[in-house]
Amino acid sequence: MINLLPSEQKEEIFSREHLSLVLVLGILFFSFLISLSLILFSIKISLLGDLGVQKTFLETRERELSFNQKIKEVIENSNLTFSNLDSFYQKRLDLTQVLEKISKLLPSGTYLINFNFNLPPKKEAFLAQISLSGFSESREVLLSFKENLEKEAEFAEVYFPPENWVKPSDINFTVTFKLK
Repeated sequence: MINLLPSEQKEEIFSREHLSLVLVLGILFFSFLISLSLILFSIKISLLGDLGVQKTFLETRERELSFNQKIKEVIENSNLTFSNLDSFYQKRLDLTQVLEKISKLLPSGTYLINFNFNLPPKKEAFLAQISLSGFSESREVLLSFKENLEKEAEFAEVYFPPENWVKPSDINFTVTFKLK
């Protein structure tokens, strides 16, 4: 095909083709930019939604941890209190057990009139000093009471004053001993 158009028209056609090509490429480029911005905007919205969910989850988790920390502190305080109570009860002296042992050691024909309980100073090796006074029908019964006290492992330094042994019957006696 032979082109018989003048060169001015040829240039004009050529410049139109270039203009239409630039226009099409420009439209494609702007549509690409608009599509890219819309895609990035939708990603941003999606990420912001996920971020909101994660913030809510984090706040809930922090409240749970705070609550758990408070419970942990309450449990630790309770354990400390119970430990202190346990050590207190381990160190205390149970007088009912001591009285029960003494009553089991008393032979028939002997009864107590007076019971005296003294705690020693802190540095003593024994727990307490006990003084008893009572009545015994005979010297033999009193002697069996003395032997019973001396056999008991918890009682030490059992002392009956000599005046307890003077009368053969109807004896008002006193005894002192230490509780280990």
